[in-house]
Amino acid sequence: MNVTTLINYVLIAAVGGVGSILANRGIAVFNDGLRPIMPEYLEGKITRKELAATSFAVSFGLIIGFGIPVSIGSTILVAHSILLAADIIGTWTPDTKWGTAMAGVVGAIYGIGLLFGLSTIVSLFKMLPFNFLPALSLLGGPILLAFCAFPALSVASQHGPKKGMITFGLTFLAYLLATKFGTFKVDGMTVTLNAIGMSLLVAMIAMIYFAAQIKGDGNSNAGLVNVFSKRVGRIKSNWIWLSIMGGLITASSSMLIIAVDVLPQQLLVKNQVMEAAIATFARAIGFIPLVFSTAIVTGVYGMAGTTIIFVIGLLLKGQPILAFLAGFVWMWIEVQALSATAKGLDKFPGLRDMGEHIRTSLQDTIAIALLIGAALACNKMAPNLGYFWVIGFWLLNKKAKKPLVDMAVGPIAAIVLGVLLNILRLIMLF
Repeated sequence: MNVTTLINYVLIAAVGGVGSILANRGIAVFNDGLRPIMPEYLEGKITRKELAATSFAVSFGLIIGFGIPVSIGSTILVAHSILLAADIIGTWTPDTKWGTAMAGVVGAIYGIGLLFGLSTIVSLFKMLPFNFLPALSLLGGPILLAFCAFPALSVASQHGPKKGMITFGLTFLAYLLATKFGTFKVDGMTVTLNAIGMSLLVAMIAMIYFAAQIKGDGNSNAGLVNVFSKRVGRIKSNWIWLSIMGGLITASSSMLIIAVDVLPQQLLVKNQVMEAAIATFARAIGFIPLVFSTAIVTGVYGMAGTTIIFVIGLLLKGQPILAFLAGFVWMWIEVQALSATAKGLDKFPGLRDMGEHIRTSLQDTIAIALLIGAALACNKMAPNLGYFWVIGFWLLNKKAKKPLVDMAVGPIAAIVLGVLLNILRLIMLF
């Protein structure tokens, strides 16, 4: 085992362990849907068993249906696969000193097992009668370009279809111009602008511009800070734990172990680090209002904060020690600036409200892109039959009593078909 591999295992173990401790102590969780439930337990309104059941219900499906499937075939984990599991481990272990220690140990073991397991899966795939891993690589293909469309969708949702179409047109034009004129020479050196990165940048600028046009003098967030001052104080009192977690995630990001979402992961697989950083930053913008507002109300912070620490990690690629220090400091800044930033968003209600539209648009964009990617992957496995399989899987899922989340349908359909084709090959039907 070389030094880099050892560092990777130490980091992922630390992320899983510390993350589970944070969830166990009610300091931070990763799942936005779980955060509002935490104060109910902390104030004695629900039992530990009820909290654990809720945590499992809101997180397990995303781990099995989204986090792990899209991580298969790559040594870069989607954050959901480790941080959502930390939520579950932390809430399922007892709320005692021994329980906290147990959460840390179990979380660390899970992290190591996850990284080792995904690396092992790649080797096991090659031993299958029908190796469908190359086909799975097509899953993320449509995401890269489709992601550029989410700002236009967000603008249309927040400001109307006309401005959405303007944003979409500017994005399209930026891609064409970057493709046509994006390669030029500066002082004898050839510079190539990434078309996807440039079009996404233009789209983000348009989205922020439209949102910033909405001014306001409200004080809704300021009111929240005043009402929930004790809960804000609770977050600030745990700054050391949050900063340690921030440092660990940043270091892991710098070593390209964890990506915040599927798009940055796919970009990193293609070694497009700067583009992944831009995509991660774009995603983080939408989460700032949500993380800060829910933190103020609940007294429980986001395990990865506003997720900007992932961006810092990518910018410090290959420098885990420096990345840890930078992430530690940045998370401290986030926590200390919690009240001031939330109040500042009141002056720009468009930016404050933009977050919800971004999240919804991201989910819709990723879901449809993964569905198309799954169709391409399945069709490569089994020409023609693959399209039938994915379309049928999607439609039947819609009719299920407990349907999978849209983002999970495509990856799971592709994996299930791959397993099925291996069985069919063994019995000589494929």
